[in-house]
Amino acid sequence: MLLSEAQVEAKLADAARRGEFDDLPGAGRPLELDDDRDVPEELRMAFRVMKNAGYVPEAVRLRGEIASAEALLQAADDAAARDRAARRLRVLLDRLNQSGEGRGLISESGYFRQLCERLR
Repeated sequence: MLLSEAQVEAKLADAARRGEFDDLPGAGRPLELDDDRDVPEELRMAFRVMKNAGYVPEAVRLRGEIASAEALLQAADDAAARDRAARRLRVLLDRLNQSGEGRGLISESGYFRQLCERLR
């Protein structure tokens, strides 16, 4: 069974109200964003250099643009604006899929079509 984002958010909020997250390791401390133990040892230095240089991988940049395009599509108040936002979203989703980082799941799953139908 697939849960919608709203259902997941509701379940997380209920768990937080019940205090299920209160005693997690590291609670109340900042996240350790430089934790690179999941990066293969031979790639760590290269990744650190790229990160320090401000490099953002193409897939990460595209996902940010996709989120912005989705927000524009949802906020569109007329058909022309909706059409422009939908075309932009389609281009970005295609780029992500072509990069190999989309893993073919975004457009093949019908995500784009479902999003557009839901917003009509």
